[in-house]
Amino acid sequence: MGVRTWLDRLWKSQRTVQQDWLAALPEAKLRLFEKVFTELETHYVMLSVALNEALGLRSRGALAWAREQAAISGALVGLFAERLLGTLRALEDSSRHFANLPLVTSLKPDHFRGMDAQMAASWSQLYHHALFSGRLRFFHKLGALIRLVEELARQYRMTVEEIASGASTNPARDWTRLDHAHYDLNTCLRETIVLVKSFLCVLPPQEVPQFEARLCEWVEGPVPARTCGLRPGRALEFQRE
Repeated sequence: MGVRTWLDRLWKSQRTVQQDWLAALPEAKLRLFEKVFTELETHYVMLSVALNEALGLRSRGALAWAREQAAISGALVGLFAERLLGTLRALEDSSRHFANLPLVTSLKPDHFRGMDAQMAASWSQLYHHALFSGRLRFFHKLGALIRLVEELARQYRMTVEEIASGASTNPARDWTRLDHAHYDLNTCLRETIVLVKSFLCVLPPQEVPQFEARLCEWVEGPVPARTCGLRPGRALEFQRE
């Protein structure tokens, strides 16, 4: 039996990403999952409302107000990116201590709108299929998402500065860039939520408090696990917007 055939059979015998997503979680894991989702979704919705308001003002010709609202969204994208990056880094940190990690799918270029993000997803997809180890694939995807979120947030803030200051030489192009970056950050958010759910599916029950503590350290700074500021949330139905 060839190595590739053996790996194919091994992967088929393992849980799929879809099975992990549909799987029911025990109470402690479900509570943590809903907290993580609610915290991330809250910051994303705040960003979305600000950007949608800015786009609406621009479409009505209220350009000065639109620039002010865009500046607000620039501050909010930083808060959202910090939360999202903290979650990804907590996953990365916690995962290093376990041999059993979930399977992951590759990033899909057609799930992104910005040219740079599409290119990054294409390269990530190529590397994903070149890696035989599921463990390497898991850490590769985490790293790809971290780099994408960092770059998308940086591009968003730089574009907002151009728009808000009135220095943009091509406002139509820059507003489109904001819209695309917002969409691509949403893709990164959904990918992260799936990774969190998959990781919780394989995480030993006794390790849940430690994972929650790492989330608090990365997202909110070092605080005791019992006093994590993540707000309780609700269950969700996964759906790309």
